[in-house]
Amino acid sequence: MLKLPIYLDYNATTPCDPRVVDSMLPYFTNNCGNASSNDHSFGWIARDAVEEARSLVAKLIGANAQNILFTSGATESVNIALQGIAKAQASKGKHIITVSTEHNAVLNTCKYLEENGYNITYLDVDAQGNISLESLENKITGETICIALMYANNETGTIYPVKEIGAMARQHHICFFCDATQAAGKIEIDVDRDKVDLMSFSAHKMYGPKGIGALYMRNKNKELNIPPLTYGGGQEYGLRSGTLNVPGIVGFGTSAMLCRKEMEADGGRLQLLRDWMEAALLSAIPGSSVNGGSNRLPHVSNILFPGTDNEQLLLALSKSIALSRGSACSSNVQKPSHVLKAMGLSDEEAHHSVRISLGRFVTEEEVIFAVDVIKKTVLEMNPSMIIRNCTG
Repeated sequence: MLKLPIYLDYNATTPCDPRVVDSMLPYFTNNCGNASSNDHSFGWIARDAVEEARSLVAKLIGANAQNILFTSGATESVNIALQGIAKAQASKGKHIITVSTEHNAVLNTCKYLEENGYNITYLDVDAQGNISLESLENKITGETICIALMYANNETGTIYPVKEIGAMARQHHICFFCDATQAAGKIEIDVDRDKVDLMSFSAHKMYGPKGIGALYMRNKNKELNIPPLTYGGGQEYGLRSGTLNVPGIVGFGTSAMLCRKEMEADGGRLQLLRDWMEAALLSAIPGSSVNGGSNRLPHVSNILFPGTDNEQLLLALSKSIALSRGSACSSNVQKPSHVLKAMGLSDEEAHHSVRISLGRFVTEEEVIFAVDVIKKTVLEMNPSMIIRNCTG
């Protein structure tokens, strides 16, 4: 028997895997030590657990453990990276290139830098959400200090040509920062292959706990020379002071290990479910379409249902299915998605679009149920569609 409501908003956050919870529990109770306590076994146990987790998180992205900095989440990682690069490289230049479809953590940090004298170039995207590599290279100047571009879009799932961008940045001796929050743990990532200098991601997007994230830094602070945002006890190589969240870090390590082992199988299963779901919805609802191209994360679907206000639709579905209008970090603001608008959708079309994101614990039965309920609800909200369906 189905348990309602069904959760289909895995891009906003993921349920914590029970195996992750089990790994964390001892560090709330028996192993309660502070990882910075060097005078007794409680501290040593906590320190060793942190370093083991650091190694597991590093392996997920093809990095070395010493290049992983633990933070409170991707937003803090983004700020350390972008503000740090801006300060460290200011003598070289004050130009940063990013993309109009980035997450607000990047866009609002860039806005802050813009207000403080930095020149930010926002690249456009095409109707599928893709960027032009030629346009990117044409925007590079002698003052450019950083290219900031996400690995995969949080609203549409579009995967960007990270390897090519990394090679371009390396050729021009520019720092490449990549927000991999939605991609880490979902698809294979290799920071060396992709020539990424800094990368942000969070545990709660990959079946780990909330409140813990990471920043990958190539050669840590030696070459990048990034200053800290906060000062204190000098934890995390002096770049992020404060008592370490040991249970969260342990959970992050476990979630990274599980994703590394299981993401290929998870991705294949979820893509089959996602593709079937899209085909079923598009065939049943006249005029509906997928926002984004074919090169997407395997579990993400952003669909436009014409004539259907997305807020009203989600309210109508709320007792049976959890979906979203887009980014969880901005969905409380009643305005059209900046990602969809950048792709050329009108305000009205953006307000007719919803994001469906599947995950590890979603079953085939749940997806079949969700498709039936979504079809029924959209058609009930648009009686003219029923007539067209019957006559067409």
